[in-house]
Amino acid sequence: MSWIREEKLSLLERLTANILKAGPMPKHVAFIMDGNRRYAQKEHKERQEGHTQGFEKLAETLRWCLNLGIHEVTVYAFSIENFKRSKEEVDGLMELARQKFSRLLTEQENLEKHGVCIRVLGDLTLLPEDLQTLIAKAVVSTRAHNKCFLNVCFAYTSRHEIANAVKEMAWGVEQGLIKSSDVSEVLLSECLYSSNSPNPDLLIRTSGEVRLSDFLLWQTSYSCLVFQSVLWPEYSFWNLCEAILQFQMSHRSIQKARELHREEQVLQQMESDRTCVAEILQHRGNGKPMDGQSQQNALLNYSSSREERVRGFLNTLQHKRDAFFDDLSSQAVVA
Repeated sequence: MSWIREEKLSLLERLTANILKAGPMPKHVAFIMDGNRRYAQKEHKERQEGHTQGFEKLAETLRWCLNLGIHEVTVYAFSIENFKRSKEEVDGLMELARQKFSRLLTEQENLEKHGVCIRVLGDLTLLPEDLQTLIAKAVVSTRAHNKCFLNVCFAYTSRHEIANAVKEMAWGVEQGLIKSSDVSEVLLSECLYSSNSPNPDLLIRTSGEVRLSDFLLWQTSYSCLVFQSVLWPEYSFWNLCEAILQFQMSHRSIQKARELHREEQVLQQMESDRTCVAEILQHRGNGKPMDGQSQQNALLNYSSSREERVRGFLNTLQHKRDAFFDDLSSQAVVA
């Protein structure tokens, strides 16, 4: 089944979509697609069939999102914790991923037509080498597309992502690209796998479980969280509409919380810069106090140099990540 569906919404669905669009709409929606195994058990099918049905539902859900004007979707496809499942199930999931990413590579014309950019977030080194290569080819081949974005979290947990971001910042300090005083909450956000995306406006988990299961813990601090009892393969357009309605009802309070948090981040950065400048002036001082204008100039110069260092570091980090995918994608896929 194709990743991209061309079918249009029904008349009733289009009417509902238009009504929803009269209110604030999420621009980025994240899904914890839970319930595939329970669906298979309920339908007396093999677990693998449940996972296959789950992928088909993803393709359908992406179509709904595009018709609703939601141009960025992030999905929890495979947790690092899933490696603890039976070998048979893990092998089946890896094979399903091979099939779907191989199929994606045959759909380049359609992906380009819709401007779909595929990103895979996670530790690819934990995956079989041939799957790493397939994923890298899919990522590289759609990298330039910018109309809509699908972020697939594969071999992913949020704690692993945050730990990796800390390692990246430590690497930047070791390389002399940034100073330890440049490390901040904002910089950590920029070092996450998801740094090229805005934080989700809405996170949806199906199957009735009310927990995040180590998914986007950092990014969803100020997101609307919706937990629905429906099993993922049975998800419907109307379930999605219900979740969007919940987002709309909480939109104002979420936006206010986000704005307050951004203001707090700015104040924290200003205070950090002042502290750094005070230490520098103390070491350089000749015993004479500086006037207020000189102190302000020193603060502005320091802030400017810090921003330049951080930009240089982030550019280098992005180049490092792009090179990782480029190198993988150039390898031949071993059947």
